[in-house]
Amino acid sequence: MSGEARRRRLRALVRRAGVPAAQAGDLVAIETAFVHDSHVRERGGDANERMEFLGDSILGYLTADWLYRTFPADDEGLLTVRKARIVNDATLAQTARRLHFDEVLVMGAGMRSAGGTENTSILADAFEAFVAALAISYGLDAARHFVEKQHIAALDHDPGDLLDAKTRLQHLAQESLGGTPVYRDADVGSAQAPAFSSSVEVNGSTLGTGTGSSKRSAQQAAAHAALATLPAQQRQK
Repeated sequence: MSGEARRRRLRALVRRAGVPAAQAGDLVAIETAFVHDSHVRERGGDANERMEFLGDSILGYLTADWLYRTFPADDEGLLTVRKARIVNDATLAQTARRLHFDEVLVMGAGMRSAGGTENTSILADAFEAFVAALAISYGLDAARHFVEKQHIAALDHDPGDLLDAKTRLQHLAQESLGGTPVYRDADVGSAQAPAFSSSVEVNGSTLGTGTGSSKRSAQQAAAHAALATLPAQQRQK
């Protein structure tokens, strides 16, 4: 991609942060946000690592602030789980791919040929660096607009989809029952057909049992069964 074509793509990304086209011309920080250190090792210049460091903190704050305002009934534990879902590398890379960050990433020839533009960690780092560059160049509101409108709004925040059964059960058990789930596993299959059973207890009482082809799947099944035994008002917390 030519230099001018890349700058057009970068200006389009800046406009997604709510920055008017007339103000999207200063791209020094924005361009740096997409420079991987493999390029710097080959050609020199500045990489996006320092911006990624700053963007990590800005993203964490903006996400925590949005969650605090959006889910006033959630306790600290659930807010923490929600935040982890929003800011983890896989989720950031998902948004980066949707916004075609791979087309504006600058990296060394070796890294590019090794598939660096599809690397989850590299894309997530670029996302965080871009958030920092927006804040540096256009202010925190631009970074907030981008994070909320282009990333958070695209995610599913239903607790039933957000958390797996074991995590949901642990949260509910600690909040509502004052205990931590304990899983009892048994190998009930054979070498040819592996199978496991699991039961989950809280405060010494068995709440659910399940089976699966692995201990993990059996525990998830047991957690699902346990969740079904809890009163509806507890499951919705």
